[in-house]
Amino acid sequence: MSWLSSLGSVGSFLRIIILILEVVFVFNLMILVHEYGHFLAARWRGLKVEKFYIWFGKPLWKKTINGVEYGLGSIPAGGFVALPQMAPMGGLEGESEITESLPPISAIDKIIVAFAGPLFSFLLACCFAVVVSQLGNPVSEVYSTTTIGFVADDSAAAKAGLKVGDKILSIDGHKIKRFEGLVDSVRWGVVSSEGEFIHFEVERLNEGIKAIDVKSEKPIIKAEDTSWWHGLFKRPALREVGILGKQTPMVAEAQPNGPAAEAGLLPNDLVTKANGIELMSIGSLAEIIEKNPGKPVALTINRAGKAVEVTLTPRLPDVRPKDHTRQMVGIRWDSEGKRELTYPPVIEQVSDAVYHMKSLVVKLFSPKSDLSVAHMSGPVGISRLYYTLFQNEDGWKKVFWFSVLFNINLAIMNMLPFPVLDGGHITMAIGEIIRRKPIQSRLLEWVQTACALTLFGFMFFITFKDVGDWIFGGKKGGSVGVETSWLPKDKREAVK
Repeated sequence: MSWLSSLGSVGSFLRIIILILEVVFVFNLMILVHEYGHFLAARWRGLKVEKFYIWFGKPLWKKTINGVEYGLGSIPAGGFVALPQMAPMGGLEGESEITESLPPISAIDKIIVAFAGPLFSFLLACCFAVVVSQLGNPVSEVYSTTTIGFVADDSAAAKAGLKVGDKILSIDGHKIKRFEGLVDSVRWGVVSSEGEFIHFEVERLNEGIKAIDVKSEKPIIKAEDTSWWHGLFKRPALREVGILGKQTPMVAEAQPNGPAAEAGLLPNDLVTKANGIELMSIGSLAEIIEKNPGKPVALTINRAGKAVEVTLTPRLPDVRPKDHTRQMVGIRWDSEGKRELTYPPVIEQVSDAVYHMKSLVVKLFSPKSDLSVAHMSGPVGISRLYYTLFQNEDGWKKVFWFSVLFNINLAIMNMLPFPVLDGGHITMAIGEIIRRKPIQSRLLEWVQTACALTLFGFMFFITFKDVGDWIFGGKKGGSVGVETSWLPKDKREAVK
């Protein structure tokens, strides 16, 4: 959609609309497939289908076709197929308008219909995984390395002795395959740790394998962030040790009139060395600049495979807050760095998604874990993530990859034995088989209504957290900040 930029503000507005429509399409496609599984199974087993809705709440649109009311609800979360012969779901789907007596259905029919939704979500995930295995998934360096690229000064990692260049082999006994990611990653190993110390096993050049225990810490919370207002929107802090994965700094933009732009740096330039020192992260370059204030820095650039040598001199931005004293180079960094296509097998994608979901559920119920439901995302957070993915150059490929994980999660979450969810229907049907008679409808209706209210309460809770990410999350991509800018030489001299 780069051509839209030629249309100015109109093009920017159209781009936002297109991105939103893409998110709505993908999100609702997955809901539609899940609910269509219930619909087909109900038709196959001869059940009465009253409604087929995307989203909940008062209908924004509805139409009856062949005795089935199809509609779009006003609450953008999930969807449902109203089946009066299943457990009563008036709390979510609205009261049934059918007055005639319907024949009871067997517990096996209930199990088949309930299981069909998660099954279709799983099959959709497999379809997406096939697409990813053929088209590829663009990943940055931190998703394919376990090497430490940056250790923050005075951090827990620095105090324990972890160093830049260390290759992390395992955390708390679990093998590590990547620095960032959902499973077998350094990030997950740290945030999901439960002890006072996190046990790292690393391989260090010329020193072999070392075992290092790092004290787990949480970020210091500012006083203004402890108010009830911030607590409502912000997620609880998770453990961190002060390390980042190896990632060659990549230029997203050289700000006009800044030192980098004047030195000739261009978007997509990879900054591989500074003063002859190999750069393994953006933080490494920042350290070199801080240690050599006002001095020229010789950079080695990888530009489309060719080595280019440039020199720039960091300086204070020409327009800056009065208390700003840090010299800068005027670069907005690409947060993901260089990317390359990987072609993960279908079974690997599906198994990784299942393993991550299993690990997450285990940690959510562990009393020693810092992970909680406050760290989960709902429709707002997931939609925002899809919106972000679509903005990337290879957005559709990333969307396909994430949709594998999302649909596996959707399938597993719906199989949890909680009333209202598909797993709850299956559990009650199994109980019906054991008791050899259905649960009293009046009691069942009370239980379903209570669980429906609980579910909506949970959705509101995580929606507050999703909105908080949006409000307090800050900008990404290494921006130097909206309060700093650079002036042309003639105006710069005039200001001085």
